[in-house]
Amino acid sequence: MTKKPVIAIDGFSSTGKSSISKIIARELGIIHMDTGALYRGITVFAIQHYLENNNINIPLLISHLNDISLEFRNIDGNLQLFLNNKNIDAEIRDPKVSDYVSEVAKQPEVRAFLLSMQRQMAENGGIVMDGRDIGTVVLPDADYKFFMTASPDERAMRRYKELLAGGTEADLEEVKANLLMRDKIDSERETSPLKQADDAILIDNTCLNKEETIALILSYIR
Repeated sequence: MTKKPVIAIDGFSSTGKSSISKIIARELGIIHMDTGALYRGITVFAIQHYLENNNINIPLLISHLNDISLEFRNIDGNLQLFLNNKNIDAEIRDPKVSDYVSEVAKQPEVRAFLLSMQRQMAENGGIVMDGRDIGTVVLPDADYKFFMTASPDERAMRRYKELLAGGTEADLEEVKANLLMRDKIDSERETSPLKQADDAILIDNTCLNKEETIALILSYIR
């Protein structure tokens, strides 16, 4: 292969896509791009400006997409997301953002707004990109495609522990309900639904820890 590989990793929430993709990128000496962070960045902007009666005014958000500037910057070796020159890398993981991100991400105008940015980053190869529609829509010609899944109970427990570790109070059943709702919205949306690409390798890490999952994915690449 004359250029470094392009790797697409899709899958459900709380399967460890982002953290695992980041480590794989480091192991291979290539770039990692968390596309979910981009949708979360737009959701942060929407919550800040267009949240009305606990609902985001989607038409208003869409009409102001050009007011949004998203950029990944290398901070101490890690790519962190900036929204209009403000670091929001911690803010995008707030549970409130999780509550709204699927609604924002299913909008065709939002997906089109981000599509060219994602493809441009992959043009020269040497990138791991994770998200919901990377292997099916964003990078259909990726050199390697993986689709990550785990049982709903296992994913809910992981997310629950993550929230508690970050100092956020959480209820396990509410966390699970939120995950299942996002699964439904992401899988049933008309534009770029979450699904496994026909040529993607399925990675079920219900019974695998992070290190085992990374080793399994790398075994296919190496």
